Amino acid sequence: MNERRPAPANIHPPIAALNKGLGFLETATDRDAVSQFGWNLLREDLSLPSAVIYEDRLLHNLYWMQQFIAEYGVRLAPHGKTTMAPRLFELQLQAGAWGITLATAHQTRVAYEHGVRRVLMANQLVGKGNMAIVARLLHDLDFEFYCLVDSAEQIDQLAAYYSESGQRLRVLIELGVAGGRAGVRDEPQLESVLAALARAGRSIVLSGVEMYEGVLDNETAIRHFLQHAVSVTQRLAADGFFQRTPILLSGAGSAWYDVVAEIFAAANFKDAVEIVLRPGCYLTHDIGAYREAQSRILASNPIARRMSSGLLPALHVWAYVQSVPEAEKAIIGMGKRDAAFDSGMPVPALHFRPGDAAPKPAAAHWVVTKMMDQHAYMRIARQDDLRVGDMIGFDIAHPCLTFDKWRTLPVLNPQFDVIDVIQTFF
Repeated sequence: MNERRPAPANIHPPIAALNKGLGFLETATDRDAVSQFGWNLLREDLSLPSAVIYEDRLLHNLYWMQQFIAEYGVRLAPHGKTTMAPRLFELQLQAGAWGITLATAHQTRVAYEHGVRRVLMANQLVGKGNMAIVARLLHDLDFEFYCLVDSAEQIDQLAAYYSESGQRLRVLIELGVAGGRAGVRDEPQLESVLAALARAGRSIVLSGVEMYEGVLDNETAIRHFLQHAVSVTQRLAADGFFQRTPILLSGAGSAWYDVVAEIFAAANFKDAVEIVLRPGCYLTHDIGAYREAQSRILASNPIARRMSSGLLPALHVWAYVQSVPEAEKAIIGMGKRDAAFDSGMPVPALHFRPGDAAPKPAAAHWVVTKMMDQHAYMRIARQDDLRVGDMIGFDIAHPCLTFDKWRTLPVLNPQFDVIDVIQTFF
């Protein structure tokens, strides 16, 4: 693992540590109290399977991304849906994040209840129950909230609800592409949205433009889409449509954060526009699509090349070998309820036999071929020295769908000591 980097001060408020990996600890605790238990992964103090976070790698990723974004003069609103861990939200905010991105009214409420006071909900706000959640939060005048709009019908519904409550809702126009998900596709749709905003009066405050480039996988198409967002923002600004100074312009920037930052920054809006990127998975990174994206960025982006290393996988799921029923097959006590599998199977990274001095790299030919609810099939070689009770640490593709399987995650130091616990709120 990389050299430990200093953590920002005061990032460890009390939490309730209740976790299938840590056992049952019913009292509130903090980092010092967790350390006093003396738990260590390699001594088998944890019940496996367990998802764990490596603190040194997490902090490396935190500062790496913050530094990269700062080089372009843009801001970061990390997508909180990835972890739904308020402790990590606070860590990101203290490191300089502009705010936290979320996807639903429920997630927004969770973030608010844990101290987040600026949320960009990168989604449409639809339905009275969801509007009511946001309305209650907006009674706090220190709470800054933005959501997306892409149709006249949605704007009319929002205007009816928030005008009746006497509140003002800040919105961003979402731009979309044919075949993608939500978002304004063409000029007639944009004109209908602008007309709806005009008749909404003071209840709906147009604050900027948003887009999600992740629906595209071709760099040329992504660049074209980003340029379109810049052009729309410039045109609407010139025509006086925005009611926020500075205007917000936001792109997702998960796999393509370098391209988003490059094109938006090159538009040279100066102080008239605040550019906000919303990557979510960078904090723990992964070994699937995001690793491929990182390889591209390190090879092609001059700023990334100047910076030390790149993003590092900071999340593992550890599990036991529980059966070797055939010479070339091991059954691992880890399944779909423990780790993501939608973007690629977990990849064996570390192998540890209790009693050994330290883990060693997993054999390169070990491959997870199938996952069931609580089991994984791992292909091995006939000559491999793999025994029941051995521990395997797995790299994960798509951390979003691993975090949501765990109520808390132990945080480990380079010696595999449990030094903290992160709680999730899905």
